[in-house]
Amino acid sequence: MARRHSYGAESGASGAIRVILCAAFLFFCTNSATAADPIRPPNIVLILADDLGYGDLGCYGAKDIRTPNLDRMAREGTRFTNFCVAQPVCTASRAAIMSGCYPNRIGMAGALNHTSTIGIHPDEVLLPELCQQKGYATAHYGKWHLGTRPVFFPTRNGFDEWVGLPYSNDNGPLHPTVRGIPALPLYANDKVIATDPDQSQFTKLFTEKAVGFIKTNKAKPFFVYLPHIMPHVPIFASEPFKGKSGRGLYGDVVEELDWSVGEIFKAIKECNLDNDTLVLFLSDNGPFLSYGSHAGSAGRFREGKLTTFEGGVCVPFLARWPGKIAEGMVCDELMTGLDLLPTIAKVIGSDLPKVKIDGVDLSPLLLCVKGAKGRDSFGYFSGSELHAVRSGKWKLHFPHEYLTVNGIAGKDGKPANHEKIKPDAIEESGIRGIASRHGYKVEKLELSLFDLEADPGESKNVAASQQAVVERLKALGNDLRRDLGDPLTGIKGAGLRSPGHDKTTPKP
Repeated sequence: MARRHSYGAESGASGAIRVILCAAFLFFCTNSATAADPIRPPNIVLILADDLGYGDLGCYGAKDIRTPNLDRMAREGTRFTNFCVAQPVCTASRAAIMSGCYPNRIGMAGALNHTSTIGIHPDEVLLPELCQQKGYATAHYGKWHLGTRPVFFPTRNGFDEWVGLPYSNDNGPLHPTVRGIPALPLYANDKVIATDPDQSQFTKLFTEKAVGFIKTNKAKPFFVYLPHIMPHVPIFASEPFKGKSGRGLYGDVVEELDWSVGEIFKAIKECNLDNDTLVLFLSDNGPFLSYGSHAGSAGRFREGKLTTFEGGVCVPFLARWPGKIAEGMVCDELMTGLDLLPTIAKVIGSDLPKVKIDGVDLSPLLLCVKGAKGRDSFGYFSGSELHAVRSGKWKLHFPHEYLTVNGIAGKDGKPANHEKIKPDAIEESGIRGIASRHGYKVEKLELSLFDLEADPGESKNVAASQQAVVERLKALGNDLRRDLGDPLTGIKGAGLRSPGHDKTTPKP
């Protein structure tokens, strides 16, 4: 099946409009540069929201949240409508972005917490290390989540400096349902500078740090990684943004994130670096739907975070680089978090890691080369389980259990059915442990084939009428299982690598 390749309005636009936009895009691509300036490689700013839904930005259809800076970024750059993260959960998604690998390949599936003794292996070559090899100044402001012990911290993995959290902001005394978690630590490099800090100041703090770093390093190439804490629960907005949106506190939080993006662009322009800077914005996974009024929207997609339906993995992705990336275009090609490392490596002229990675260099797609295509295929893993595979518009789910909201979604920071959640549930593992901590129920999906072009909500199983497609996608699944394993079928992968281990007793 030919891969979909179209730039234009999202579904519902007329064929004529698509043809006009596509022609305009190809004209731009033919008449624009397709590689970085050889004298000065571009600065890279990678902004990551936490649990932001596909439908939470104005440029993706939100009506009650104002995001003028991100909407402007979409107008001045390209908006992607089929960008998938590697897994629908924090650690795994970030591991893929930083390494270019399926997270289960490198032992980083799922989400770490304060008790975790594993982290990213020191032999894995991460995106900031590739940047350092090309003389970049590198900084990380926000949530790391690739190892909670100092041996795994950002400063040991290619970042010159770091201010942020080692794991999610609910992994502390403010967890909505679980009690007895130690104080949440805020780090500057390897030193704790505060415990249980005021979370309403996180967005402002990390934004100011990023702006300062940009201004300090304006004379040399820099890589700024800004993985915000928000809008992961518990959510907080600073005083200037409280009560200002049309969607309660959650909307306030997203509008403050939009302000942050505006501050980044303001700093870039003040330093006369606009044409020298590639800015990327995305979310680490879909919305945490069990939290109801404190959760986002998956838009046209089914389910959200913690599921391998599109609502869990298909996220907003915006790219802007004046003169190199098309303005005001919409790209429907498939791109994933796996592809960011090889794509950015190509843009900055860095060699790829010597070990196997799973990402594809999609710099031609990003930089508007005429006829550029997206990924051929993609595997949807939950932890180490292979739940689905995709090729073009077709997505085949293998039989698996999944989480869905149990009854009425939560409100005011509490998940669904929070009154029934056990306070020591953090000790439980697997899908049922996650369900018990966050008020979900567990359901099972049969073998299901969905046409994502006609049915982005994955509601109509067409497996019975498309047996040839089913068999082709099953073969893709078998290839992935042989490489990466799959507990659902009892297959152990031949291409797995170990995470790093730290079994020392941390200081209290």
